Amino acid sequence: MIYAVIDTNVFVAALLTKNDDSATVKVYKAIADGLITSLYHKDILTEYEEVLSRPKFKFSEQRINAILDMIVKYGIEVFPKPTGEILVDMDDLIFYEVTMEKRDDDSYLVTGNQKHYPVRDFIVTPAEMMEIIENGTL
Repeated sequence: MIYAVIDTNVFVAALLTKNDDSATVKVYKAIADGLITSLYHKDILTEYEEVLSRPKFKFSEQRINAILDMIVKYGIEVFPKPTGEILVDMDDLIFYEVTMEKRDDDSYLVTGNQKHYPVRDFIVTPAEMMEIIENGTL
């Protein structure tokens, strides 16, 4: 089982692309197929909903609710301890802290914005996550 926190930008990219072979779509499908167990906190769900509901994206309420429902139904809610980490974008801190709380389970943070986080081998791009799933390693 692979545990991962999925950054909001991964879902945005998955919903925007028309390429079903894109890494972001594959990550989305891996969650739906049970290959990835999504780790979340209520603040992460709030960000997902707020960002995906932005008018510029034009995502239907049905699509947004499908993602949120999938995360809650098949994911694991995590209540992280503060890490004291200072990030470029402090709004991303909850994603990092949830990942750190589950590091004993080899959790990952999947993001398209690695520059927002410290350099760590468990902070991966969607393509790297798919490589881990497909090959068992980076």
